[in-house]
Amino acid sequence: MPLHRVILRPPLSSPALWLGAACLVVHLFANANYDVFRDEMYFIVCGEHFAFGYVDQPPLIPWIAAASHAVFGDALTPLRLAPALAMSAAVALAAELTRRLGGGRYAQTLAGLATLLSPVLLVDGLLLSTDMLQPLTWLGCAWALARLVETRDERWWLAFGAFVGVSLLSKYLIGFYLVGLALGVLATPLRRSLARPWIYAGAALAMLMASPSLIWQGEHGWPFLELGGAAIGGKNVALSPLGFLAQQALNVGPILAPLWIAGLWRLARNPDLRAIPIAYVAMTLLFLISHGKAYYLAPIYPTLFAAGAVAFEKWIANRLARGVVAGVFVVASVIIAPLVLPVLTPETYVRYARALRAAPAPMERGAQSVLPQYFADMFGWREMAEEVARVYRALPDDERADAVFFGRNYGEAAALDIYGPQFAGPPTISAHNNYFLWGTRGASGKAVIMLGGERSKIRANYANAEVAGHIASRYAMPYETDIDVYVLRAPKRPLDEIWAELKHYD
Repeated sequence: MPLHRVILRPPLSSPALWLGAACLVVHLFANANYDVFRDEMYFIVCGEHFAFGYVDQPPLIPWIAAASHAVFGDALTPLRLAPALAMSAAVALAAELTRRLGGGRYAQTLAGLATLLSPVLLVDGLLLSTDMLQPLTWLGCAWALARLVETRDERWWLAFGAFVGVSLLSKYLIGFYLVGLALGVLATPLRRSLARPWIYAGAALAMLMASPSLIWQGEHGWPFLELGGAAIGGKNVALSPLGFLAQQALNVGPILAPLWIAGLWRLARNPDLRAIPIAYVAMTLLFLISHGKAYYLAPIYPTLFAAGAVAFEKWIANRLARGVVAGVFVVASVIIAPLVLPVLTPETYVRYARALRAAPAPMERGAQSVLPQYFADMFGWREMAEEVARVYRALPDDERADAVFFGRNYGEAAALDIYGPQFAGPPTISAHNNYFLWGTRGASGKAVIMLGGERSKIRANYANAEVAGHIASRYAMPYETDIDVYVLRAPKRPLDEIWAELKHYD
């Protein structure tokens, strides 16, 4: 065989390579639709207030968001390039992990396709969010464990620690995985690592990488724990055990359930890698107790797909049967994909979802839109900023000089920070999450523009509340649309005095 074929053919035909590339193409096509998501705007604003930590997340994602906004503005393709690349890498690594677990080309392809097409993972590849690196980093941890078991080289704990460190820089969620894996290590032959230094070196590396964010949290009184308390206290929808497992099937894709269940079974049969199924069970219990959202388990599924694909390859020897199984997975997943990627107009989406009888499942309490929450939160922000700016510009000159917009939540505040300058809008303040730490920005509170709000709370702080505008967006979340724009005047107490009372971390 010619030398160039020896060099080029294996990598170019590798399932990891072509499936990773396919994933990137899918997201480059799909991600640049609708508009900037609520949290993406907030991350941009946080990143523009450079810090090593924030109330509700570590610093990495805000830094990436702010860098994209500084160079490309609010263009969606560059803003969402990072999640697209991260998910493409996760697809490739899922295929590579399958190979390490003993899977051939069919198994590698099956695991990569499942990772590419799983609904919840499609969303992770769509939004610039704190979830975008979790599938990749959790996969990296499993890959390091697989290499450790394969080679008996304890230095793989350093790679494990590096993946944990990167994960902790984007979201603290992996802490639950580590608790589950710790139980798994104690219950399996992996506990032999506890007598050697490398597992501790890996832990030290992870803590060193995460230390700037953890130090920031400590210096600010661990606000992230207060956020967790709000979730447990009623913000998140509390699911029964059966409801939680049903949400797993829906989020990951009902047709893919046999694959990840097979993965749990196969890993449970491996004395060393049994730690991963133990972690899965432990996390399920932890999330049920703490009212965690069902998608918090999503990052572990690519690992289960990899192990399940190896099992399927061994169980299904017939080439035709293998093709049918893969084809069913792909066709069913492609049918579901328009429900999780913004490729349809909102009107078409509603009709399509009704035809499939697929109503969006709420993750938080309160009224819901006809669109899934993460779609609905891409609508209405520009119109909101434009109407608030109109109200602001209509104020008398002396009032306008001191007026501010008070956002009830970080979404409203970030929308005005991002889009307000386009319409000559007011300065923005809020007492929600990290906005609270930025304070009143020198505002006196003599004239405040605000959306909706409880009348009793308004009257408690202001003697005069004038309706000066109205916003309505058909597809926005109900609590962000069809509401009045108020101008509040004659404060009963100075804004600085009541600021601490307005704080809410949730």
